[in-house]
Amino acid sequence: MNDPLPPTGRVVSGMRPSGALHLGHYHGVLKNWLALQQETDCLFFAADWHALTTHYENPGQTGELTLEMVIDWLAVGIDPEQATIFVQSHVPEHAELHLLLSMITPLGWLERVPTYKDQQEKLKERDLATYGFLGYPVLQGADILIYHGSRVPVGEDQVAHVELTREIARRFNHLFGREPDLAERVSAILKNLDPQAGADYHRLRQCHQEQGDAEALATARRWIDEYPGLSTPDRDRLRAHLEGGARQILTEPAALLTRSARLPGMDGQKMSKSYGNTIALREPLDQVAQKLRTMPTDPARVRRTDPGEPTRCPVWALHQVYSDAETQAWVQEGCRSAGIGCVECKKPLMEAVTAELEPIQARARELSADRGQVEAILAAGSDKARALAGETMHEVRRVMGLRSR
Repeated sequence: MNDPLPPTGRVVSGMRPSGALHLGHYHGVLKNWLALQQETDCLFFAADWHALTTHYENPGQTGELTLEMVIDWLAVGIDPEQATIFVQSHVPEHAELHLLLSMITPLGWLERVPTYKDQQEKLKERDLATYGFLGYPVLQGADILIYHGSRVPVGEDQVAHVELTREIARRFNHLFGREPDLAERVSAILKNLDPQAGADYHRLRQCHQEQGDAEALATARRWIDEYPGLSTPDRDRLRAHLEGGARQILTEPAALLTRSARLPGMDGQKMSKSYGNTIALREPLDQVAQKLRTMPTDPARVRRTDPGEPTRCPVWALHQVYSDAETQAWVQEGCRSAGIGCVECKKPLMEAVTAELEPIQARARELSADRGQVEAILAAGSDKARALAGETMHEVRRVMGLRSR
């Protein structure tokens, strides 16, 4: 079960196209996306530029890998009617915002990102002494900030990246969010509203600023958020005027930590392409069955009559994901008493994994046979994403003095 979702807000999340998706991706990321798309506004993108940060020397496969990855997304149920699905490089505004944010991001912030040296150590065979690799957290920040993403689904190892994005947004807002003509702009906004609404705003602002009335501040914030027809920049100006600070031109996002299953691979380690221990979403089912059948078990069970301990067995971790309480109890009792053998223990898993993969693979075959449909989904999603990104960039260029108005 996932943790209850926090209050709604736009969710932005991406995935690098680096090869076939597997059950670890499904249970660790995609199931969270499936829940989120029903709860709030979501943008899911194929991060093809990010793939080049570590695989720049072999870019020829990136386009094909991107299409195959999106087919997997659609096959598991990511719905273009509920979420915006697009390709990062199809929205060039990401690159422009990345460039502009890189102008204000201190070098020391990037060098302190925990994964920077960690990935260099893990990927020693690759030349990662590039600006692209050092600066990819800024691009990641641009991916989020350009859509005013307020929540970013991440694992614990990625929380530092979201915090860096918050710091970049805060620095940008501090540098460029103070407008000398803010009062005049707010006056013009209020003139276009219902006169009573304008009077209510002024009353609440006075109570907050002169009397420190916290309830008036909360009411005014709700009024700004909920008043119909206001543009995002106008809401930002009203908030800044209300609180006497800089405008929040770029929204500071929060990390959305959702509980996900840590799926073991076929060797007992975490399922990962790096370890070659995965079950791919579109892997032939006979191969899936064979992998599960030969998966290592509790090393103490040398003979069929030897009792075992489920907590020492990677197969038990799969049962915790796939099996109901009754089956799990059967496994625990049978293993510890040697009442069942390891092959017998694995049969419910084979059935459950097969039942999960069959509809996914059937849908993937349909999509693979009609790639034009997938490309049309990505084109429509990219158009929608560009429209949203364009609004942000118009304002970013203006406050940075790159356009007069």
